[in-house]
Amino acid sequence: MIEIISSLGDGVWQALQPINLGLAFIGVVVGLFVGAMPGLGSVNGVAILLPFTFVIQKYTGTATSPMIFLAAIYYGAMYGGAISSITLGIPGASTAVATTFDGRPLALQGKADQALVAAAVASFVGGTVANLLFTGFAPALASVALDFGNPEIFALMLLAFATFVGLGGDDIPKTIFSICIGLVLATVGFDIISGEPRLQFGDPLDLFPATAGLIDTTGFSHGIRFLVLAIGVYGIGEMMWTINSSRGKITMTETTITYDRIRLALIEYRKKAWKGTMIGSALGFFVGILPAAGATPGSLMSYGVAKMTSRNPDNYGKGELDGVAAPEAANNSASTGAMLPMMTLGIPGSPTTAVLLAGMVIWGLQPGPRLFVDQPDFVWPLIGSFYVSNLIALLVNLAFIPIFLWMLRMPFTILAPLIFVLSVVGTFAAYQNLFDVWLMVLFGLGAFLLRILVYPLAPAVLA
Repeated sequence: MIEIISSLGDGVWQALQPINLGLAFIGVVVGLFVGAMPGLGSVNGVAILLPFTFVIQKYTGTATSPMIFLAAIYYGAMYGGAISSITLGIPGASTAVATTFDGRPLALQGKADQALVAAAVASFVGGTVANLLFTGFAPALASVALDFGNPEIFALMLLAFATFVGLGGDDIPKTIFSICIGLVLATVGFDIISGEPRLQFGDPLDLFPATAGLIDTTGFSHGIRFLVLAIGVYGIGEMMWTINSSRGKITMTETTITYDRIRLALIEYRKKAWKGTMIGSALGFFVGILPAAGATPGSLMSYGVAKMTSRNPDNYGKGELDGVAAPEAANNSASTGAMLPMMTLGIPGSPTTAVLLAGMVIWGLQPGPRLFVDQPDFVWPLIGSFYVSNLIALLVNLAFIPIFLWMLRMPFTILAPLIFVLSVVGTFAAYQNLFDVWLMVLFGLGAFLLRILVYPLAPAVLA
């Protein structure tokens, strides 16, 4: 333990060197805005900026600095995803879908400052807890994750489905129907075992010949992408529902932000959100270390567990501060947890860590069990940067809250077209595919109709 503390101290000192500290700050700020932009998220931000790291490596002569830069983008994007979820009702990334469930209602109640402060602090706590667990128990936790086979994965998914009933409210038949819709959408594409096509409906040009040249002809062969569904449901669908319920007369709730309001928001967080933060921190890290799981299931499951263990579960979905803290703590905790199998096993724990893994290989590093032994000068400064980037992300996020709240002061007549444009641009930027854009709009219409019929949307999206 003394050796670990000594190595961590050296790593933090290296991370605080001017060049690394500057790269961490730039990475966090870039990640914050990448995460807030609907449809982009951490994986796209890291992938887009990966080529720039060759310039950083050439200038610094080490692979540590570019990795610190990319890891900081990852951290910033985890924080940033909550911004558009709360202020616009559009998840900036799939990891922030659960944040919209209570973050958006809080914003509409004039409590956007409380939601944003809770998201920032819970993210910091979740990241710090995960960093401590990562530092102290990396080898043991990696071996546990490696032992997870099909039975354990099935049990984990069964637990996730068990939380859906709680997310769907009291109408269990409608909740089950919503789950079935999600499961059907999840089967579209090619069967991962046999490779047989499922529910692809042939060439889309056969159905819509007038769209020749406007959409790609692969149709549903790539399946239903989760981000397309999430943006359609919580971007287009939410916009249409707001227009329908307000008949165009509503403007977004205005609120001001001062140091006193931030202080009061911190008091509210301490009173109402500590339990969700602890649940998200622990569960998020555990799910994050599972190979290929990532932060999205961790945040969704944490929200469900927080609701199931709450004394007031009926308040969830209506503006419960714990409902913001749990998924935000979880997605930051899971993002650190996902680094563990990547570094110790060479197995990416999430799509973003898969990009980071590619970068490490390009820089001549070999992730795996011997990375900590053969490359301590790379590993410990990187781990140290996790702590530094986490603190930077908290301070930057709190400092930028007035800018985020500025969005709420726009009349909805201006905000609705902006949401539509952001949804379309974000979907296209993520996949460069107009077919997915049309699909996103279709999901928005479907979500609007389901809300009119009083069907819960969360179980369908999660399934």
